[in-house]
Amino acid sequence: MKIMENSGCTPENLDKLVTSVVKLLLYRGVSISTAESCTGGLLSELITAVSGASQIFQLGICTYSEQMKTEFLGVSPDIMRNYGVVSRETALAMAAGLKKISGADICVSVTGIAGPGGGTPEKPVGTVFTGFDIFGRLTSSQLPFSTITDFSRAGIRMAAAYHIFETIKNALTEV
Repeated sequence: MKIMENSGCTPENLDKLVTSVVKLLLYRGVSISTAESCTGGLLSELITAVSGASQIFQLGICTYSEQMKTEFLGVSPDIMRNYGVVSRETALAMAAGLKKISGADICVSVTGIAGPGGGTPEKPVGTVFTGFDIFGRLTSSQLPFSTITDFSRAGIRMAAAYHIFETIKNALTEV
């Protein structure tokens, strides 16, 4: 499989993007919370690395197991059984559950297969779904494979974070 090069997803550019997003959140007085699985706290770490984040960051939760997704975020076991833990439906349910417990203006969730194992032909390594509740509008997206230039575990997690913060920045600039 040939992967298209996306030079935007570098650690330096990710840091710049996150700083830009946090500044936008601060400027607009918009709060944010995260519910993470495959990124394992990376989104929360990136947000809190920016000075002033305490004014807008409400909650960061890492629900790596199915049980924790159900107990903390209220994700129905039926959703995970019928669609899979790595699915659009699970990502949406995670974001909706996060909205209920945090009340943040922007709630973002992420679930995926960062590898190197765990992939299947139907859901290969690099399959990542995100869920967003942005000002009460629930949406989901899948990380495009074309944005992944490094299929290592760290590379997939970084590409997922970049995709998420790009999505948030776009939503904030459209408002």
